[in-house]
Amino acid sequence: MSTKSNKIGVVQLTILTMVNMMGSGIIMLPTKLAEIGTISILSWLVTAVGSTALAYAFAQCGMFSKKSGGMGGYAEYAFGKAGNFMANYTYGVSLIIANTAIAISAVGYGSELFDVNLSPVAIAGWTIITLWLATSLNFGGARITGNLSSFTIWGVIIPVIGLCIIGWKWFDADMYIHAWNPHHVPTFEAIGVSISMTLWAFLGLESACANTDVVENPERNVPIAVLGGTLGAAAIYIVSTNVIAGIVPNMDLANSTAPFGLAFAHMFNETTGKIVMGLMVLSCFGSLLGWQFTIAQVFKSSAEEGYFPAFFKKVTSKEAPIIGMVTITVIQSLLSLMTISPSLNKQFNVLVDLAVVTNVIPYLLSMAALMVLQKVERVPTQKAKTTTFVAFIGSVYSLYALYAAGQEPMLYGSIVTFIGWTLYGFVSDKFDMKAKV
Repeated sequence: MSTKSNKIGVVQLTILTMVNMMGSGIIMLPTKLAEIGTISILSWLVTAVGSTALAYAFAQCGMFSKKSGGMGGYAEYAFGKAGNFMANYTYGVSLIIANTAIAISAVGYGSELFDVNLSPVAIAGWTIITLWLATSLNFGGARITGNLSSFTIWGVIIPVIGLCIIGWKWFDADMYIHAWNPHHVPTFEAIGVSISMTLWAFLGLESACANTDVVENPERNVPIAVLGGTLGAAAIYIVSTNVIAGIVPNMDLANSTAPFGLAFAHMFNETTGKIVMGLMVLSCFGSLLGWQFTIAQVFKSSAEEGYFPAFFKKVTSKEAPIIGMVTITVIQSLLSLMTISPSLNKQFNVLVDLAVVTNVIPYLLSMAALMVLQKVERVPTQKAKTTTFVAFIGSVYSLYALYAAGQEPMLYGSIVTFIGWTLYGFVSDKFDMKAKV
């Protein structure tokens, strides 16, 4: 039980939420958005509204749910154990895919840093090496991983916030306007094309309400911090990706595998650009390190509930779920090989779209269960109506994100989801199917 003196306030929680959300999701964004043009700022605005609605609804879920397991626990209120399983399963799959994309980001920045031109097979090879290195460093337990990740994340945050503040000195409005819609794509289509990429930057917003137990006056402060943190991250994302578009020519940005390093090279010199690339590689690897451990913990928790195979819950004397981590990294290695593409950017985009599709499934389950959750936990009627309306906005945005992801990610994402129903059949006999809540 935390005492009043060591609980964190609303400002600290807001900053913590922003830092957790930013991570490594932003470092390849300017390249993807440059393929569409600066019209992608409209996607940012749509995603900021949708993500804020989701974040607020998740904050309320976290405040009132009495069931453990995060999104799985929320989904269980309306969909029973099957909903809990599907939320955990699709979330676990999305994290596996997302971490493979983070590893590719690190490889992209590393190749620019060392001026190496990698073939598609070499990109996959180095991605696999990066994943296994991150996994093996986690064998020592969570303490080392946590300390390293909390330090390395500043390698992204400092350059990105620095760019937001000082980048305007080099900003060319004519360059920005010229890059508005270089391929003359219809506005609605242009927004849709970049929705997956902008939502990718916000993945993890569901974890923003995980610190309820250590917060002063959580019922008031958690929703404020989640909203503030999401809007703060949105502001940094929007400003940084748009200021870059006025510093670096659109074609150079669209073909870069290290856009922030390229921006600092334009602003100062090649050496500064290389330093920023080095910071980004370090930060990306630190993020990868933390997330590899987190994924194994997600699978461990699900195994303890009886959803996933028992070997995922086995840990060493240092509380490291090594068997689970190795199994997950084998899957990620196969994924790296299966998604080999003509360019690093293309492979990154394929993985991001698939990660977004699979991550949106537990979002939808959680939003749909919120009304039942509030009734069961006797949330005051007026408060429940407001939260339900906000959750509905989040659901509409989530469905739009699925549509905008395109046919191929939806096809593979659907197959992955259907496999989940099949897998649930193997474990469903462990649960009382009549117990819905």
